[in-house]
Amino acid sequence: MTTLSTLPPQTVARFRNAVPFWMSLMLLPLAVLGALQGGWTVLLLPLFTWYFFSILDAILGLNLENADPDTEDGKLTWYRAITLIWAPLQFGLLFWMIWYVTGPGDAHLSTIETVLLFFGMGVITGTVGINYSHELMHQKDRRERWLGDLLLSMVLYSHFRSEHLRVHHLYVGTPSDPVTARYNEGFYRFFPRVLRQSLCSAFRAEKAFLARKGLPWHDRRNPFWRYWALQGAMLALAALLGGWVGLALFTWQAFIAIWQLELVNYIEHYGLTRRHLGNGKYEHVKPHHSWNASHKASNWLLINLQRHSDHHYKPDRRFPLLQTYAEDEAPQLPYGYPIMTMAAMIPGVWRRVMNPKVRRWRQTYYPDITDWTAYNKARNPAPL
Repeated sequence: MTTLSTLPPQTVARFRNAVPFWMSLMLLPLAVLGALQGGWTVLLLPLFTWYFFSILDAILGLNLENADPDTEDGKLTWYRAITLIWAPLQFGLLFWMIWYVTGPGDAHLSTIETVLLFFGMGVITGTVGINYSHELMHQKDRRERWLGDLLLSMVLYSHFRSEHLRVHHLYVGTPSDPVTARYNEGFYRFFPRVLRQSLCSAFRAEKAFLARKGLPWHDRRNPFWRYWALQGAMLALAALLGGWVGLALFTWQAFIAIWQLELVNYIEHYGLTRRHLGNGKYEHVKPHHSWNASHKASNWLLINLQRHSDHHYKPDRRFPLLQTYAEDEAPQLPYGYPIMTMAAMIPGVWRRVMNPKVRRWRQTYYPDITDWTAYNKARNPAPL
């Protein structure tokens, strides 16, 4: 029988290094417990996701170590595995919960308990599911990209793939990127703006991509056909299992998941802009155009998403190979994403913490720019 003691030392080391990134699996039994027990247990998911990992961050501190970025994919099996198994696990949990709370569990769960339970489910599908889809959509393997599409369809946000790959990575830190939060823009202004603009920009990007090949927008190769089909199938299954209530609960968790995603988008680039070079052109993306965070526990939960500076600098790197940066190389968040997203929900607190950091960032990287008015208002400044 194969055990850890019989495996080669390097294999054992890779397994042990990867295991902390599997902590997201702890959320699944908490969801089931909330459904079966009701009461205060329906609050376990947001409490565990936001507060437990924040406490762990405070205890464990930062992880400033960097893996060899040239590590072969074959040595990342245990890291990749969590992103590959998550889609079927989330699918099974989500639709089991819809079936259960509208059927066997309907008798012992109150309306408010059910709503709170699916709020927590949205925290899972947003914090973990969308984040894993983000990792998968960047890969060359078609099967991985399909798993990413499945995860996004479970939260009715399939266009995020097109928006992220064809818009955000190209135009981050410029007025053409909807999800770069402007300096002094509160989250409650950012959120509705992004909901509207990101869908439109994603569709325009795919339409333009097809046009460059001489194809109309309605060609079958437009991924929006796949997006709509998958989302329609998810809505139909929710209705089949739970009727109108099941459909409402599915939509509710999807909204919470999208809210979680856009909270993260908000903090990742808040106030950071690329230098305008004139004629609508901007400098290349560099590590200092994204906020970086090296907090150990929240990076386990978010599979190194907080090493966002390196993700934009080298988008094709798998998550275990993402590098972290020192303060003189990239701007640093004071806390991990769980705390920072909570702060973003209170605009006054957010501005008090982050606006001075943005101003210091401007003085550090662009001391020659004295008038930031056009950047603040997301307009192309006059040529420099």
